[in-house]
Amino acid sequence: MSKLRFFICIFCFAGLAGLLAQPVGVNSLKGMSLNGATGLFSIPTARVGWEQSSDFALDLGYHATFYRNQNAHIPKVSLSLFRWVEVHAAFDFQPLGGPNNNRGTDFIGGAKIQLPLTNTAIALGGNFQALHLERASDDRRYNAGQVYGAVTYRGLFFNLPAETTVVIGKTFREDYSNSDIDFGMGFDLLLLPDVLDGFIHWITDYANFSYSHKPFRADAWTRGVLNTGLRIDLSIIPVFHRNKFVIDLLMTDALDSTRAFSVGTVFGVSIR
Repeated sequence: MSKLRFFICIFCFAGLAGLLAQPVGVNSLKGMSLNGATGLFSIPTARVGWEQSSDFALDLGYHATFYRNQNAHIPKVSLSLFRWVEVHAAFDFQPLGGPNNNRGTDFIGGAKIQLPLTNTAIALGGNFQALHLERASDDRRYNAGQVYGAVTYRGLFFNLPAETTVVIGKTFREDYSNSDIDFGMGFDLLLLPDVLDGFIHWITDYANFSYSHKPFRADAWTRGVLNTGLRIDLSIIPVFHRNKFVIDLLMTDALDSTRAFSVGTVFGVSIR
């Protein structure tokens, strides 16, 4: 079986499993991935930022990643429309230098459409990446992009409410051709729901692609990338109840020696 057929089978199986799964009472936190899309850390989910709750809403986010004496900063914004569409954008400010002096400032923008089907969320999306923007006259500047489909479904993991996401897609790079297929999988596990009342989620994702084609300390191009950490839902606090307020504490590329730590936050408001 070819690689493409293999991953298509996995994606279809995951979608079928989600369609057959019984809904479980897990609160979908709808935080931001590192590139601004509603998602886990590297991978998007099939959720949009304010599905089933607001026709027009705005999320503002920020992640900082720390590795030794270097750090990167990613401010981002996401707009949710009509409860089934989102558009997002982020700037990835990386320190100059590194291997082959190939870091700098990147722009990532994208969109996602959720298909109104069942309790299982299914979405199609994509993003555009303008990499090394400050090197306008340098041959290291190039563009990339990704298209993907995502399935997110609810279930139980060790008797704890969880959401599982499967993503399959394709990344394209300017003036470069390959036959690689993007594949990622992750989960949002609600920790001790009876005690913590949905306050803390354990987020883990693993993929053969990262949040951009040139990530900072989350490089997936050799062994894939695994990110894991806690996502804290502060909207449970009564004063924030009408808003979205999320804190991320995570380890990027946790299985490799280049692992780094990242902290982030997302604050969202419903405009209508």
